[in-house]
Amino acid sequence: MCTVIVKTGWPLTLLFVRDEYADRPWEGPGEHWPERYPGVIGGRDLKAGGTWLAVHPAARRAAALLNGCGCTAAEATRVSRGDLALRAAATGTLPGDPPRAGADARASLSEADLTVYDPFYLLLAEPPGARLAGWDGERLTVTPVPDGINMIVNAAGLDPAHPRVVANLPRFRAGDWRVPGEEAPSADPESLLVRHETPDGKVLTSLSAMRVTLASDDVTYDFTDLTADRDR
Repeated sequence: MCTVIVKTGWPLTLLFVRDEYADRPWEGPGEHWPERYPGVIGGRDLKAGGTWLAVHPAARRAAALLNGCGCTAAEATRVSRGDLALRAAATGTLPGDPPRAGADARASLSEADLTVYDPFYLLLAEPPGARLAGWDGERLTVTPVPDGINMIVNAAGLDPAHPRVVANLPRFRAGDWRVPGEEAPSADPESLLVRHETPDGKVLTSLSAMRVTLASDDVTYDFTDLTADRDR
């Protein structure tokens, strides 16, 4: 259950907490895709090759990917969702957008075939605002993120009644943007940091946190490996 907190305006700030199976290999942020997505920075999933959060500093743009809820793609045609944030950050497009002048047509999401992807939420942040695309396997929605500070939760999207939002959003709105790390991971649905063991013995846990600030004159990307003091 990944989580994104987003503050619109100047500067625009994102805080992304990534939750994933502990045994899924990954590496920290870098320019891992110089040929296909030059200038785009993100952590890399070593199993599928994509990312959960992509930043394009030169364009003052970032994109974040979360799982959605709905009908899964057909197994014969399914592809990883990990390229979605890369494509959005590289081109400034979301699914359904009109073609953007100067964008790489091969990477653009304007006319992407979404039927090959499992459900997702895709956030595209370009100061001073942000938009959220949601795909449930049958229907696409694209909505602006409300002005101010909001929280987007894996499989729930912009749901102000979600227990994690109710428990944690007030502190961000009060100005406490410390990167989580001191609190113990928990299976409690209110917890910002997750640790949950599945019936087959796999561990789903919070692996990292990334804070991105997009200002008019600078872009900062602060990465915290939440596994540094515990086993992955």
